[in-house]
Formats: sequence, structure tokens, C-alpha cells
Amino acid sequence: MAFSDLFLSTLAYIGVATVLLAIGVVLFEVTTKSKEMELIRQGKKAAVYAFGGRILGLAIVLYSSIANSVSILDMVLWGALAIVFQIVLFYLADLLIPRLSMTKEIDANNEAVGLLLLFLSLSIGLIIAGSLTY
Repeated sequence: MAFSDLFLSTLAYIGVATVLLAIGVVLFEVTTKSKEMELIRQGKKAAVYAFGGRILGLAIVLYSSIANSVSILDMVLWGALAIVFQIVLFYLADLLIPRLSMTKEIDANNEAVGLLLLFLSLSIGLIIAGSLTY
């Protein structure tokens, strides 16, 4: 394969993955009770940790979909599925922690909860990424 073909392929993967990442971030923002972007504008660190963790978790699953795909279409399909898994598993984990109202704690700027959500997103992302192999 010529360098120009590889370069264009790389740009295509980067572009498509960036669009998928943006879609995943928007889906997370739309489906959460806390509006992290507004809280971030107010300087709430807990929201930054939680939101940043979600972005990193999504990036991890998209990385795996790129690394394990055989084509752009394959990457889009697995990347989109991974984003859905990431969101569903995140909310499932939130339900399994009944004594802690994540939304209220993030709104109250509880940085410990923000870090917990960051680590939770990273962990879920790594599990999904490891599962996206042939």
C-alpha cells in the first residue's frame, strides 16, 4: 500500500472516530440527570472528573474498535456498539450503587464521587475494549 493510501486511511479513521466520540459524549450528556457541561462552566471539579472519565472511557472503546477493525465500516459498527455498551453499563453500575445518588453528589461538587465515576468509566471502557477482539 502506498504512503498516500495509508495516510488517507489514517485520516479517515481519525475523522470517523472523532465523530463517534462526539456522538458518544452528546449521548452521555443528554441521558444524564446532571448537566456536566453547565456544572463545569460553574467550576465544579466533580463534574470535570465524571465527564472526563466518560470521554476517556469512550476513547478507550473507540481505540479498540479501530485497532481490531478490518475496515472503516467495521470500526463504525463496533465503535457504535461499544458506545452503547459503555452508556448502558455505566447506568447499570449507577443502579447497583443504591446508597449513593450520583446526580446529587455531582451537583453538590463531591469530588470523591466524581473520581469514582471517572474510575468507573475507565474500568468499563477497558472491559469493553478487551471484549472487542476477534
